[in-house]
Amino acid sequence: MKINITDKFLWDIFNSVSGTEDVLHFLIHPPQKMRDIFLDTDNPVYKKYYKLLNPRKFSQFIYYLKRNNYIKVKSLENKIATIITKKGLSKILKASFKNEIKRKRKDGKWIMIIFDMPQKLNKSRNLLRSILKNLGYKMFQQSVWITPYDVSEKTEKLLQEYSLDQYIRIFTIEEL
Repeated sequence: MKINITDKFLWDIFNSVSGTEDVLHFLIHPPQKMRDIFLDTDNPVYKKYYKLLNPRKFSQFIYYLKRNNYIKVKSLENKIATIITKKGLSKILKASFKNEIKRKRKDGKWIMIIFDMPQKLNKSRNLLRSILKNLGYKMFQQSVWITPYDVSEKTEKLLQEYSLDQYIRIFTIEEL
């Protein structure tokens, strides 16, 4: 699947800033200080896209990213810096899931997730729903999600990272 230039640029910025390609880890363990999540204009990512798009188009592109709240441009430590916003991180997360090849399970079985989370974990529940959608799950009922794709390892990793195992049950089912 081809990634659009916005997703590619944000992904490249993310990799420069985080030093890792694991978006979930970055979201779970965010940097402590604002200066730890900025990218200055001397960075190779800027130079690459500046050459690729030409100066005028690059300027319009940065304006588009700022207007859509994917990035913020600030002056930090006497340099112009780009900061990835929460909306930008969300877009990166979605792009990283879309970029992965979704393969249906060879045995024809489906994965079903059932969850029941307390109201105080509303943010975690909403994040879980969003990530399940991006992994290819479809809502079967309100808190029952299913997928024919082989994403069980990624799902289990996610549940462990967020310590949500106690509220969620995973089943392998043969037919609906």
